[in-house]
Amino acid sequence: MDGADAASVDADFAEAVLAGLGAERKYLLSKHLYDAEGSALFDRITELEDYYPTRTEAAILRASAARLADHLPPGAALVEPGAGSGEKTRILLDALPGLGAYAPVDISGEHLEAAAARLRADYPDLPVHAVVADFASRFALPEAVAGMPAVVFFPGSTIGNFTKPAARDLLAAFRAIPGVAGLVIGVDLPKDPARLVRAYDDGEGVTAAFNLNLLARINRELAGDFDLEAFAHEARWNADESRIEMHLRSLRRQRVRVLGRTFDFADGETIHTENSHKFPVDGFRAIAASAGWAPVDLWLDPERLFSVHVFAPH
Repeated sequence: MDGADAASVDADFAEAVLAGLGAERKYLLSKHLYDAEGSALFDRITELEDYYPTRTEAAILRASAARLADHLPPGAALVEPGAGSGEKTRILLDALPGLGAYAPVDISGEHLEAAAARLRADYPDLPVHAVVADFASRFALPEAVAGMPAVVFFPGSTIGNFTKPAARDLLAAFRAIPGVAGLVIGVDLPKDPARLVRAYDDGEGVTAAFNLNLLARINRELAGDFDLEAFAHEARWNADESRIEMHLRSLRRQRVRVLGRTFDFADGETIHTENSHKFPVDGFRAIAASAGWAPVDLWLDPERLFSVHVFAPH
């Protein structure tokens, strides 16, 4: 495989990368941004001054999470797809001492296991069952959790990475989890486009490093020869789709090889790497309703930058 050990290549990653780079409009799947290095960089992004979603959502949760106890069955398992570092999870764990278990789900196994180990140390009475899986696909909960009522916690406006039809499908998949009793989900709200662009193109260059790390991952894992200095991070607002888009823009005409295949780039051509849709409250509730969820509660910050929805199955 032209320098790559076939036995060590992630077939799903390879297939997705070759398909995306071979498309008429080049793209890469955003889930592949989150290898160990990418996950660590994203954790740094969440601490940046311009990146308002994380601290705003955390403040909402600290102010309102105790109200969630009124909507949960006793002994429920908190299931968190795309758990990452689990820092916001601690707000819920502190507010809900009656939980029966916590099941974080994440595609980055190394990052997930490290976060799970920290939580086990800090919450020794809470069973923590980590699940290494792509939450966008159907995943099975551990047997120890499967018999408990499940409450899905999906913070960070990760739902914004999906188009409206795909968001509906993901919410329907959450609704189909056996024993599901509720959904707590963070959703970023529409706002001034200039503020949005700043949040996804910080002056310190951390988001740029996060985006470019995907090319470094391709070089490392798929025998790619991307010159990272020949690409630039770009964040743009797409008003028609109500979303921020992240791209990697080619700074010159160039040719790149991945797993023995050649891909040509024009000067200024981009690879579309991520979307972050911004949903108004009523619009998101309509999507959730079409996936089998009924609104139970809504939490907002004073500036109405961000929303946290609580749903029950209907």
